[in-house]
Amino acid sequence: MAWIALLVAGVLEIVWAFLMKQSDGFTRPVPTILTIVAMIASFGLLAVAMRSLPLGTAYTVWTGIGAVGAFVVGVVVLGEALSPARVIAALLILTGLVLMKTSSPA
Repeated sequence: MAWIALLVAGVLEIVWAFLMKQSDGFTRPVPTILTIVAMIASFGLLAVAMRSLPLGTAYTVWTGIGAVGAFVVGVVVLGEALSPARVIAALLILTGLVLMKTSSPA
C-alpha cells in the first residue's frame, strides 16, 4: 500500500509542477489553487508512504517520479527542447528509481 501511495504522490507532484507553470507565477487564480491542492495531496500521500518506507527511498522515488514526469510533460505538452543529453539524464534518474525500489526492504 505504501508503494501505491508513493506512486500517486509522485504523479501529483507532476500535476502540481505543471499547474504551477500554468499559474504564471501565481497570477492566475484557478491554476494557483489547483497547484496548492495537488501539493497538499502529494505531501500527504508522501507522509503516508513514509510510515513504512525508509526516508531515503520514499523521498528519492517521489522526487524522481516528479522530475522525470515533469520532464516528459514539458517535452510532450509544453513543447520544450528534447536533446540526447536530457534523455540520458532522465534515463539515469529512472535507473536510480528502479535501484531504490529493488533495494528497499519494504
